[in-house]
Amino acid sequence: MTTLPRAEGTGALRAPVAGPVAGYPGPPLTRPHILVVNGRKVRHPVFVIGAPRAGPEMLARAFKRTPGFHMTLGQRWVLPVVQAFARTPSLARGRPEAAATVLRDAFAQGWQIGPGCCLGCTLACREAAGTPGAGPCVAEQGISRYGDASPELLYCADSLVDAFPDARLVQIVRDGRDVVAAMLTDAPALAWFRPGFVNLDAEITHPLLGLDSPPDRGQWTDASVAGKCAMRWRGTVRLMARLRMRLSAEQLITLRYEDMVRRPAAAASALATFTGFEAAPVDTHVAGTVLEPGAWRRVLTTAQVAEVEQVAGEELRRVGYGA
Repeated sequence: MTTLPRAEGTGALRAPVAGPVAGYPGPPLTRPHILVVNGRKVRHPVFVIGAPRAGPEMLARAFKRTPGFHMTLGQRWVLPVVQAFARTPSLARGRPEAAATVLRDAFAQGWQIGPGCCLGCTLACREAAGTPGAGPCVAEQGISRYGDASPELLYCADSLVDAFPDARLVQIVRDGRDVVAAMLTDAPALAWFRPGFVNLDAEITHPLLGLDSPPDRGQWTDASVAGKCAMRWRGTVRLMARLRMRLSAEQLITLRYEDMVRRPAAAASALATFTGFEAAPVDTHVAGTVLEPGAWRRVLTTAQVAEVEQVAGEELRRVGYGA
């Protein structure tokens, strides 16, 4: 497990450079591929990843309000593909070219601008754009950058880099206790825990549920809903640490959610340097909601806090949270 050290004064966390990681497919594919959407080459697309309710949606809204940036958030062509990879991790194992092709095709459709392009988008995506009615959320002629922050995008991050070798990945880490508190109020996130929603019999491990080994399955069976949320958060932290070891500092940046909220200017500066694109300010009006840093103290019960510590205490401390 890799510690995520704070980068002083930037709101970002440094990303070390290393080689392949056990269980990961190795270096990105080197076969060049040029994707053209709306008559323009897609260069340096930005993908925002993280645990549920850990901040990707907040950052996506900022990018969507940025002139020239076409950021999608659960687009109808993309979301089913992303969720298929998340539900069945074995789809991408040993088939990097096929997985990359599927993702490129999905984004080639999802980023197209037309009269009905936004009709099938998620409510979160349309609300983030702030565009009433049925028209497109962005002017096609003004687009210069593309990106996506679909839920569960983290679980196909390796395939994203294979599909777009020049991609820029922004991953957000948040206090796991706050993530658990927020997930407990999030019906789409909790839906993954329903019986039969994920076929565990067909998968040796399951990153989305935080199942890395056989003992984790027993822990999963015995856990409460809060414990299952903690396992999901723990799994995202482990995945992000592996990504940080695989990708260079040019490819990936890690932001701390609390820095985004409390020091938005510093986080925005780090993002602008990383992406080469100055995004609109992040909306930090989260006081009194489950998005407020430290919300777990008033939302979680004593028993839930104890279970989160039992399940994910080691990871909490490794990424700078907890005693």
